[in-house]
Amino acid sequence: MDAVLLALAAVWGAATGLLIPRAAYRFAVEPEEPWRTACPAGHPLTGPARGWLGPARCASCAARVPETPAPGAPASKSPAPGSPATAVPSPETTLPETPALGTTPTYAPNTLAPLVTVLACVALAAATGARPELVAWLALAPVAVLLAVVDRRVHRLPDPLTLPLAAAAVLLLGGVALLPGHAGSWTSGLLGGLALGGFYLLLFLINPNGMGFGDVKLALALGVALGWYGWTVLFLGGFAGFLFGAAYGLALVLLRRAGRRTGIPFGPFMIAGALTGVLLGALAG
Repeated sequence: MDAVLLALAAVWGAATGLLIPRAAYRFAVEPEEPWRTACPAGHPLTGPARGWLGPARCASCAARVPETPAPGAPASKSPAPGSPATAVPSPETTLPETPALGTTPTYAPNTLAPLVTVLACVALAAATGARPELVAWLALAPVAVLLAVVDRRVHRLPDPLTLPLAAAAVLLLGGVALLPGHAGSWTSGLLGGLALGGFYLLLFLINPNGMGFGDVKLALALGVALGWYGWTVLFLGGFAGFLFGAAYGLALVLLRRAGRRTGIPFGPFMIAGALTGVLLGALAG
């Protein structure tokens, strides 16, 4: 049973993780800019959910990549001078970029995010076992990875991700609390969300330049997940986020890749700390 559960978690992580690069590409824009709707060459992104779901590969760009002649194949004849094939496009004509010969026509990195999603889902399944809250953790994990990717790229945690994540955590764990065999408390989860969100709000009010308001909204969802297993797990997961972020910042300073006042995306460390706390809480549950 354990092996089947881990396999299912790995399949789920792979399936959802492969959808992250496109969504991250569309969300990773500067504030006040609209979400991306086309690949870098200008081709509209199409597919389910108005183009939000799909691979990190543009079909139109792939069709424009010239095929490499097979070894020993005769070279194509050059067109006669003056033929339409050698016509020079007018200055008014704008052609979309064509991927270079032999390159993969992708517009977003599509390896690390799926791998991290698979590892996170498998770790959650191994720690939680067949308890019903595993469904909630597996549903929330891909969105958390997506948020980490977007924040790492543009130092931004979009509202269309943070707020639904908090609502989903409340609703999913509320449903889990009605099922037998769970190892947490929905009430403590709600209180945990308010506590961690309130703490980050206080930090934001004290130093708005050091803590973004997106971090406050993300803390609501992470606090609900951590609070599900109690106040000790909430403290450990919250502290782990600050510890991971401080270690990363110190490493950048020591490597002289950043100064003491250089801003770093804190969302990935908050999520990593929360994952650590949930794993510990699930193991102890």
